Amino acid sequence: MAHQAAGALVNRLILLADAVSTLAGRLCSWLILVLTLLISWEVFSRYVLGKAHTWVFDTSYMLYGTVLLVAGAYTLAKDGHIRGDLLYGALPPRAQAGFDLVLFPLFFMPGVIALLVAGYGFAEAAVTSGERSSLSPGGPPVWPLRVAIPVAAALLLLQGLAEILRAIVCLRTGFWPPRPRDVGSSEELLGMTSLQPSSGDPKR
Repeated sequence: MAHQAAGALVNRLILLADAVSTLAGRLCSWLILVLTLLISWEVFSRYVLGKAHTWVFDTSYMLYGTVLLVAGAYTLAKDGHIRGDLLYGALPPRAQAGFDLVLFPLFFMPGVIALLVAGYGFAEAAVTSGERSSLSPGGPPVWPLRVAIPVAAALLLLQGLAEILRAIVCLRTGFWPPRPRDVGSSEELLGMTSLQPSSGDPKR
């Protein structure tokens, strides 16, 4: 009973981290729409109305940077990051989990913690000083992008812990715990491939 309760708790923690990362990714995805509308409006204003706005460039790269930062945990939750090791995909699930249990604590987590600590300092300084962009006259405030750095690091840290727990489960059971899938390829959306294995994912 205690073993089953511990397993259920681990699964709930994994699902909670996945849910937080997914929510952050979904909310962040709206910034892509804002960015598209902003640039489209600026192009129309510049070439049709003959009126350019100097702050649009700064705002556009800050919006894009925020998307890239915050969506990192979402992509990790969906196992969407590109892997450079061709050997990894050919390994059995338990061997993959063993690799993850070495790589995540030794390389991923220290880097994310460093990003969190440094990012918090950047964000605090930007908010306190009211920092503005110096790339254009009357540049917009920089603090939203600075704040996104520690937020993204915290999300990555949470999801990294979930990935370690996921690897532990796989090492014990031989199956990767299923991941939530809210987006997919057109083939998946058309039902040509299975969206989610019902008994766990034997491979990533």
